[in-house]
Amino acid sequence: MLSNSSKYAIKAVLFLALNSSEENKVMVKDIAGSINVPQAYIAKLLQELAKENIISSTRGYKGGFYLDEANLNSSLIPIIYVIDGDKRLNSCMLSLEKCNEEKPCPLHKILYRSRNNILTSLKSKTIKELSADVEFGNSFLPL
Repeated sequence: MLSNSSKYAIKAVLFLALNSSEENKVMVKDIAGSINVPQAYIAKLLQELAKENIISSTRGYKGGFYLDEANLNSSLIPIIYVIDGDKRLNSCMLSLEKCNEEKPCPLHKILYRSRNNILTSLKSKTIKELSADVEFGNSFLPL
């Protein structure tokens, strides 16, 4: 359902949620090393997210990436939409181009409700809530 790029971007954003602030910005190399993704690759993803104001960044001395309060109160959906576009989350599980309610694939009716539940959950949880779950040991993220 999610591309590797979206998974990496989500890990990077959660890393920022746990390790950055407006006073404590994080460099790309630190993020890349912590989430085990090549530096150039994660830099490109972070630049896309910053361009869309999903994360914040500052250039120059003491520059880097961070999350402000607005970023922390956002859900994961914007991250996924920026990296994968909205079609990835709404596409047919069998990759059929013409699958829809009027002409469903064999899995459509089985998975439609589950996919909608997943989307609702992704929209309702904030980055701040997800990072708090990691911070307090309610969920696990190797960083």
